Amino acid sequence: MSKVSYYTEEGLKKLREELNFLKDIERPKASQAIAEARDKGDLSENAEYDAAKEAQGLLELHISKMEETLSNARLIDESQLDTSKVLVHSNVEVKNKSNGALMKYKLVAQSEADIKTGKISVDSPIGKGLLGKKTGEIAEISVPNGIIKLEIISISRD
Repeated sequence: MSKVSYYTEEGLKKLREELNFLKDIERPKASQAIAEARDKGDLSENAEYDAAKEAQGLLELHISKMEETLSNARLIDESQLDTSKVLVHSNVEVKNKSNGALMKYKLVAQSEADIKTGKISVDSPIGKGLLGKKTGEIAEISVPNGIIKLEIISISRD
């Protein structure tokens, strides 16, 4: 069963560009490496050939997974997002109840996650814990260090 993921226009474009790069640049390189290794003689004792075939297999698996992700990707119109509760592509400001720290996150699909820019996956423990919550609610999230309590300060789509 496939899982639908929601993407911004920018995220979807990036995913397509990466897939095209793998198909148009990396796939021909892998085929060329196999051809060069094959030309070196006896295939039964040719480690270079085996390595090239394995690399090609991994590349094809990666391409296949990306194609599946793209086929289940849905473009989300951020201007239509409901800001009354936390959803995919919501910008959320939260306050850690134990230390008072304020944090801002944008909930995104797994492949768009980048903690350095504040983009966290909706599949992460924090992302899952925040989904569906409203301003003022407290999300209790189980993390490896125990349970953290995050109060929803604001929800926006900017």
